[in-house]
Amino acid sequence: MHMADALLSPAVGLSLWAVSAAAIAYASRRVSEQFDERKVPLMGVLGAFLFTAQMINFSIPGTGSSGHLGGGLLLAIMLGPHAALLCMASVLLVQALFFADGGLLALGCNLFNLAFLPAFVAYPLVYRPLAAEPSSAARRSLATLVAAVVGLQLGSLAVVLETMLSGRSALPFATFAFFMQPIHLLIGIGEGLITAALLAFIRQARPDMLQATRTAPEQRPLRGMLALLLGAALLSGGLLAGFASNEPDGLEWSIARASGHDASAPSDDSTHRALAALQDQTALLPGYAFRTPPALAVGGANDRKDPPPASNKAKADEPGSLGSSVAGIVGGLITLALALLIGVLLKRGGRSAQ
Repeated sequence: MHMADALLSPAVGLSLWAVSAAAIAYASRRVSEQFDERKVPLMGVLGAFLFTAQMINFSIPGTGSSGHLGGGLLLAIMLGPHAALLCMASVLLVQALFFADGGLLALGCNLFNLAFLPAFVAYPLVYRPLAAEPSSAARRSLATLVAAVVGLQLGSLAVVLETMLSGRSALPFATFAFFMQPIHLLIGIGEGLITAALLAFIRQARPDMLQATRTAPEQRPLRGMLALLLGAALLSGGLLAGFASNEPDGLEWSIARASGHDASAPSDDSTHRALAALQDQTALLPGYAFRTPPALAVGGANDRKDPPPASNKAKADEPGSLGSSVAGIVGGLITLALALLIGVLLKRGGRSAQ
């Protein structure tokens, strides 16, 4: 559900940048004021894990589409909504800057849709009431499933509204929503089942890692579980991501069904051109694959006549390709470092404020 810049007008993109920046500032202040020492390594490892997990698209049977773990709800349950927003921001920033997955103008929209709505709406208003203690494992799993579906439905509807308000697409609102909501309902069910399984494992192994159960003043070190999650992240990025589904994701699929083609307007204004040029310079492995040598490319970026896809994410050349494996490992490590840096800075900020 990562949006590309081609779907957005500068006014809408910059407005959501402002909203998301305000949310990040607020979340940073809250995390700094209520700093939990254990959240620093957990933010880093979960950021790396989520980066690689989002590379693994799973097919939606019978649709010709695919989806992947969004992760906003998972982060909120494990870190709390404020730290979850900051962790997701590190994931989305690394994806956009170094892998051209999601546009730079669209970064504010993607953060709002994929992080703010799950963490600040679905988590407190759906998950927490449904999973309130005392609750059974079945009830917690149901709460996770329902909250994941609600969060993704809100996010997909936000994509439709942001696209409509931008006026850069020929997609009719009702038709676009008609395809976006059902396909993301199915993706949300998949995300809910994956999230519930992950949380059930963590609750069984280390319940004190979950935000809602951190009440004891003395808690065991997290080194073992952190190492396990980091290992899972590197395995996912280095191996499993190469075998992800190559079918279009829910957003690309919906645009194709609603319009019969990519309905985004060409990026012909100065804002889009400048951001596209910047992203081209920063992307180490665009589309999670090695760059195509200029001599072998069909056409350079400046020669492209067709509009870019709804998502900037390109597919790896072949399943299990080296480029995909390198991108998964490198991206996971960069996200780990960035999320750790955010945690350390907030830790220092909290100490200086005392």
